[in-house]
Amino acid sequence: MNYIHELAALGTATCWATTGLISADAVRALGAFHFNLIRQALVTVLLAVVVLAGGAFDLPGWVSVGTLAASGIIGILIGDTFNFAAVGRIGPRRAGAVFALNAPMAAVLGWIFLGESLALVAILGIALTASGVALAILGRPAGNAHRLESLQGTLAIGILFGLCAAFGQAVGSLLARPLMHGGMDPYLASLFRVGASGLAMGLVAMTPLGPAAPRLITRKALVLTAITAVIGLLLGMTPFLYALQGSQTGIIATLSATSPVIILPLLWLRTVQRPSLLSWCGALLAVAGLALIFLR
Repeated sequence: MNYIHELAALGTATCWATTGLISADAVRALGAFHFNLIRQALVTVLLAVVVLAGGAFDLPGWVSVGTLAASGIIGILIGDTFNFAAVGRIGPRRAGAVFALNAPMAAVLGWIFLGESLALVAILGIALTASGVALAILGRPAGNAHRLESLQGTLAIGILFGLCAAFGQAVGSLLARPLMHGGMDPYLASLFRVGASGLAMGLVAMTPLGPAAPRLITRKALVLTAITAVIGLLLGMTPFLYALQGSQTGIIATLSATSPVIILPLLWLRTVQRPSLLSWCGALLAVAGLALIFLR
C-alpha cells in the first residue's frame, strides 16, 4: 500500500512542531494576531511566486474559491491565531496537547458530513495516537523549567484558546477535503486559503475591533516570524493539503496532530531539559497508534 499521503501528514507534523518551538518568543513579542498576520502576508507572496513560476494557476469555479477561502479563514485565521495565542500563554508543549484534539474532532466531522467510514483498526489507531499525544504533553519537566515551559496568564484561558484552535483546524480540514480529493493543486489551494485568511485579518486590523499593534517590533521577532511562516505555512500546510488528496480527514488530522510528540526531542535539544518518563511513554503510545493507522 502507498503511504505517501500519510508520510506527507507526518511531514506537516514535523514542520508544525518546529514552528511551535521557535514561535513562542515572537508571539509573546508581537501578539498572536499580528504574528499571524505578518506570516500570512509573507507566505501569500511566496505562494504566488511558486504558483506562477510553476504554471499551476488555473482558477477553479467560484464555489471552490469560496470554499477554500472559508477553509482558510476558519482553519488559519481562527485556528492558527488561537493556537499561537495558546502557545504564548501555556507554551508549545501544553498548547500542542490541546491542539491534538483536532484529530478526533475532524474524524467525527468527517463521519457526520462526508460519510467517511473508518475501519476498527483505524479507529483504535486514532484513539491510541490522540491518547499518546495528550499523555506525552502532560508529563511535566522538573523544577526550574525553561521559559518555553512557563505559563503567561491563566491555564484555563490557554486551554480555551487551544480548543478553539483545534476546532478551527478540524473544520478547515473538513471544508478543504472534498476539493483536495478531487485533485486540486496543493500550492494553488494553499494560496487561496492563506491569501483569503490574510486579507480577512488585514481588514480586521484596520477596524476598531482589531487588536492594538505592538509598540516595538524587533528584528529578532520579524526574523522568527518569517522562519515560522516558511516552515509552518509554506512547507507545512502544502503537504497537509496534499495528504488530504489521498486519505481520510480523521487519519490525516491524527497524523498531523503528532507534532507534540515530535517536539519532545526538539525541546530537549533547545532547553537542555530531558522530558519526563510520562512524556516518553505517551510518545511510544502514539507511535503504536500510528502503526495501527498505517496497517489499516
